Parts: sequence; structure tokens; C-alpha cells
Amino acid sequence: METSAGLTFRDATDADVDTLVALVESAYRGDDSRAGWTTEADILDGQRTDPEGVLAVIKSPDGRLLTVERDGQVVACCQLEHRGTYAYFGMFAVSPTLQGGGLGKVIIAEAERIARETWGVTEMHMTVISVRDDLVAWYERRGYRRTGEMTPFPYGDERFGVPQRDDLQFELLVKPLV
Repeated sequence: METSAGLTFRDATDADVDTLVALVESAYRGDDSRAGWTTEADILDGQRTDPEGVLAVIKSPDGRLLTVERDGQVVACCQLEHRGTYAYFGMFAVSPTLQGGGLGKVIIAEAERIARETWGVTEMHMTVISVRDDLVAWYERRGYRRTGEMTPFPYGDERFGVPQRDDLQFELLVKPLV
């Protein structure tokens, strides 16, 4: 079981862009992603993110891209964005070879603590592709609840991938941070 001991959390910098793009891609797309359980390779081809998208998160005045290191190696990342009374959690990626060992639980708990203490928010929001039942269930075990509130997948915008099915949409998940 992973503990925060041995992990370093820091804000990403411009110098991290290529490493973070590679991490996110490896966690979700292509054959490398199949080493972990968060793969989207069966529902989406193409890219998950790009250098411009990662840089935009790093430069956002209302957010931060947390980079998680162990022994000097980047092993995970997540986006936190302050949106009034809540924070948005996104771009969560754990190296596929390290998934399933508790690292994700430690990171999401730390992200929630940072959002609560930094911005005084009372909720964390995220969106998940609704057909990702295993991923939704993982978040539910962390205290997130399905809202049934859906937004369409950006079909035709290859910056978000090339869908392999026609029923993709994002569902809002919410967790109180009290």
C-alpha cells in the first residue's frame, strides 16, 4: 500500500510538459496503457492530450498541475482548478506499471486536501466518460457520487481522441470536501 512517504508533490513547470504528455498518453492510450487498468484504448484511439493542452493547464491562473515524483521520477499527475465554491479535478494519470498498488488513492486524497486548504472549496468535481464503469466505481469508492449530469463527448475534435463507439459522453461526479 502506497503512503505519501517517498512521494514528492510539486507544481508542474514548462520543463515538465513533454514528460507529462508522455505519462498521460501512457496511462490512457495505446498498447502501453494496457499495462494498467485505466486504459481507454478500447474506446478511443489517437491522443489524450498534447503539449499545448498540458501547457495551458500549467499556465492557468486559477489552477495547477500537480506532478508527483518518486525517487526523482515523475510517476503521476493531476489537474486542480479553482472554480468558485468547488475545485475541478482532471488530467489524472498514474504510470501504468504502478497502477493497482494504492498510489492513486494517495494522490487523490492529497489533491483533495490541497484544494480544500488552498482555496477553501467544499466540493471536488470531475467528469468521467460514463461508459467507464470500472473507473466510475473506483471514484465512488473514494466518496464521489454520480450526478447523472452529462455533457457530450467532443466528437470530431481529435485533440481529445478518435472515438471507437458512438455512445461516449462525460458524467459529472461530485464529492463533498468536509
